[in-house]
This record gives sequence, structure tokens and C-alpha cells, in this order.
Amino acid sequence: MTVTLAFLRTYWHTFAAAVGVGAFMAAVGAFGTGSAPLLTRLVYWVPLIVLGTLAGTLITLRALRRPEIGENIALVWAIITALVTLPGTIMVWGYTALIFGDAPRSFLMLLIDVAVVSGGASAIMLLINRPGAVTRAAVALPSGVPAPVRFLDRLPEKLKGAALYAVQAEDHYLRLHTSKGSDLILMRLSDAIPELEGIEGAQTHRSWWVAKDAIADVKRSDRKVTLILKGGTEAPVSRPNAAALRESGWIA
Repeated sequence: MTVTLAFLRTYWHTFAAAVGVGAFMAAVGAFGTGSAPLLTRLVYWVPLIVLGTLAGTLITLRALRRPEIGENIALVWAIITALVTLPGTIMVWGYTALIFGDAPRSFLMLLIDVAVVSGGASAIMLLINRPGAVTRAAVALPSGVPAPVRFLDRLPEKLKGAALYAVQAEDHYLRLHTSKGSDLILMRLSDAIPELEGIEGAQTHRSWWVAKDAIADVKRSDRKVTLILKGGTEAPVSRPNAAALRESGWIA
């Protein structure tokens, strides 16, 4: 996975938050850096937090491809923190020597400090990028005309007028499954879900939103539930969401 301009545009608010955290760490002189000038602390903390956030974001996108991991937020947080901590400690060790002219005396203490910062930054990142869950059916305006669905304006030209079956997250893109085929747009699922209000649907999996009317069949195997959509696309259903769909009457 490469870091592109499109990637940065999609996750700009995550990196903006990272800059803010870095500036805060510099302002308070975190972890014994308070004796250095403020400019030096900014040069030290902001790049470290931003680079750590970048690593955490890329790790998160990889982890979410595996349903058994992506559906467990606590597990995602633990994986990000663990994978960032050791290489992050090595990077901080060298960067500290570069900026302050002397490396930390205890690698173990530095490892603990980096784990604390990485854990906090990972929690903030996951909170910012937490997706929504369910969208409601359209509510008619006083004239009897249903309220427009904002998301449909984002459909590529070749899909205009199509029935939207499902929205699938693929890294920082969304694959739109429709009655006229599929295509990709640059957007996050968490940003798309509020715009899908007006179509009765639900987030069946961390990476999938499905329109209720698009469900043609339900497949079960090894305690796993999969929705068969019109056109043959198969949408996975996570265990927590399967229970919610049963309660709402979507599946038996």
C-alpha cells in the first residue's frame, strides 16, 4: 500500500489530529523534553507523532481486511500499538540523539514511553475513524416526494440512475455495487454512511453497508452468515451485526 495524495486527502483529519497531539506534547514538554526550546520540541514531537500515525493507519487498513480482526476494535488497537511500539522505539532512539544530541539512557524505559504514546494515539485514530452503523429509509417531504439521498450524487456517470445494492470499503476507496455494475470512488465508509440516509440499509460488516432491498438470499456456513445480493455479490455479516439483523427482521 502506498501513500498517495488521495490517501492523504482522505485521512487529512487523522493527520491534523496527529499534528495537534504533537503540538500538545511539545507545549507541555512531555517525557522530559521541557528544558528544550519550544521550537526544538515542536521539531521533535510533531514529526514523531505524524509518522507514528501514518504507520498506525497503514497497519489498521491491513488489519481490517481480515474480518476476525477488523470486527474487534480492542484487538485492532492492540495490534497497532504492538506493531508500532518496537520500530517506533528504535526510530525515537535515533531521532532523539539527532535532535537533542544524546540518546535516551534506558532503552526499556523508552520502549514503555513509546508504548504509552502509541496506545493513546491509536485510540484517538480509531475514535476519529470509527464508522457509523445503520441508515434509515427515506422520509417523505410534505409534498410526498422522498428526501434526496446525498450519496447518490457521488455515483460515477456510468452508474447514474442505478439501484444501489451495497458499498464496500477497499483501503481508502469505496466500491459501489449497483444494478448497473460496480465502480470505485474515493471516500471512507464512515463518511459515506451519513450520506446514505434515505435508503433503508445497514452496516453488515466493518467494511460493508448493504441496502435491505438488495438482499436476494442468505447463506449460512460454519456459523457464518453471508448475504447474497441481487446480481450475485456476496456481502459478509459479522457476528455482532448478525444478531442485530435478526432482531430487525432482516434475516431469520
